[in-house]
Amino acid sequence: MEGQPQLSPDAIVSLREITGETVRTICKLSDTLPEPQTKMVAPNAVSIAEAHFAEHAWFRAIYAGETPVGFVMLWDDGEKGEYYLWRLMIAAEHQRKGYGRRAIEQLVEYIKTRPNAAELKASYVPIEGGPEAFYHSLGFEETGEVSHGERVIRLPLT
Repeated sequence: MEGQPQLSPDAIVSLREITGETVRTICKLSDTLPEPQTKMVAPNAVSIAEAHFAEHAWFRAIYAGETPVGFVMLWDDGEKGEYYLWRLMIAAEHQRKGYGRRAIEQLVEYIKTRPNAAELKASYVPIEGGPEAFYHSLGFEETGEVSHGERVIRLPLT
């Protein structure tokens, strides 16, 4: 965001609850995405609104140091052992610095504390410039499934 100090790629990444004081800032992060990426992920405001009406939504702001850099949302159904990376968004100026990777690593550590956690599923839009290589570099595997035009992938947790 404008006026913020330059962040180091080594900044400590954390997942934090979104509060009344931070919600507008987190919502504005998705305004920074370039056109192709806006077709791959819903605006953060939409995601936060959806989360408030979904029983199994778990969502957090992604911070690098004290600077908000993104948003993550998980479908978290411990009873069924279903964990699905519903949304991941890193603001344009903070991409390719490792923040998304470290946020997913922290998300995986959280999921491992949940009941029946055997895998994390996700999906992506198969378009040029999409996140396919990013997810594969984290160990996600193709499942062969397609859901709503998106390829479904899985990360084994055991």
